[in-house]
Amino acid sequence: MPRKGENIYKRKDGRWEGRYIKKREGGKVHYGSVYARNYREVKKKLDDVKKNLNQKPHIVSAGSMEEIGNHWLASMSGTLKASSINKYGDLLRCYILPEFGEREFSEITNQNIIDFINALLSNGGAKQQGLSPSTVAEVLSTMNSIRIYALKRNFTVSFSPECINIRREQKEIRVFSAKEQDSLLAYLYENMNPIALGILLCFFTGVRIGELCALTWDDFSLEEGKMHVRKTMQRIRIDGSAKYKTEVRIFTPKSVCSIRTIPLPEAMIGLLKKYHTPETFLLTCEQERFVEPRTMQNHFKGILSSCNISDANFHAIRHTFATRCIELGFDVKSLSEILGHASVSITMNRYVHPTMALKTENMNRLSKLFTVK
Repeated sequence: MPRKGENIYKRKDGRWEGRYIKKREGGKVHYGSVYARNYREVKKKLDDVKKNLNQKPHIVSAGSMEEIGNHWLASMSGTLKASSINKYGDLLRCYILPEFGEREFSEITNQNIIDFINALLSNGGAKQQGLSPSTVAEVLSTMNSIRIYALKRNFTVSFSPECINIRREQKEIRVFSAKEQDSLLAYLYENMNPIALGILLCFFTGVRIGELCALTWDDFSLEEGKMHVRKTMQRIRIDGSAKYKTEVRIFTPKSVCSIRTIPLPEAMIGLLKKYHTPETFLLTCEQERFVEPRTMQNHFKGILSSCNISDANFHAIRHTFATRCIELGFDVKSLSEILGHASVSITMNRYVHPTMALKTENMNRLSKLFTVK
């Protein structure tokens, strides 16, 4: 008879046998056995086996990183825009699969992730000069999304994104000075055309370049003094196309919060009415022809050069708009909704950059409270 609860027996051949549960599968229990010449030895063997089983849980294979990564990307195609699918596909193809493509997903460890991320930061990229922290953070975020996909399917995962922290340096954001802005506005008014009108509109509304390029005159309610932002334009890569590698597409904006109605300043309404051409694009006043973001960026850089203003990205107009609004005492909640942000904190942290003049003015207010004797 076995001792109670131990599952250890003395066999007819004189040996001792200890039985243990190897795994449970499909409602069935699978047993394993160890053997020894006496009870003490088989007891020790059985304890060792049970200890190892507790330390090494049963591994459920997810397949290779390439297999699970491609399945994850395919599963996202119904919920993400084509531009986002392209971005994640590029991160997989360029960075993740060259390193982990053939590896069994369940065998990728935290140390593998740490070594991989550090390598990308130090010598990643085509020129092996290291990738930017923001790009590396996107790679890590993509791996985490694949990890969550695997976990939801009860696959074994041995790494976590918390194993490494990527420090992102705060980029200096370009905001046009009051003098630069005056110079730009003067140039736009003197050389008014649909392109100049579009740039001027950005200075007074803060819309993104893709949103500007997608605007049609049907998006304006000039009698009510409103502009409706409900689409954006982007050039994306087309997979499997023999004739074209990329094409321009018009989508809904990047988030629900980006779909918004912006009140127009009175000074803009009169100017917009002069160019109003129903059922056409704002930047061309034509039905079939549009100006894509890359072309608009080039137009803007040419205007900067004509005004002898140092180079800047088109997005600097949006930064400038937000900064001027804060300087004028805008309600931050209203500004956040005009910009199409999900929260006020995004507006404050990313787009609001008080000038030194404003800081000085605020500090001087203390003089009214305190008198130095």
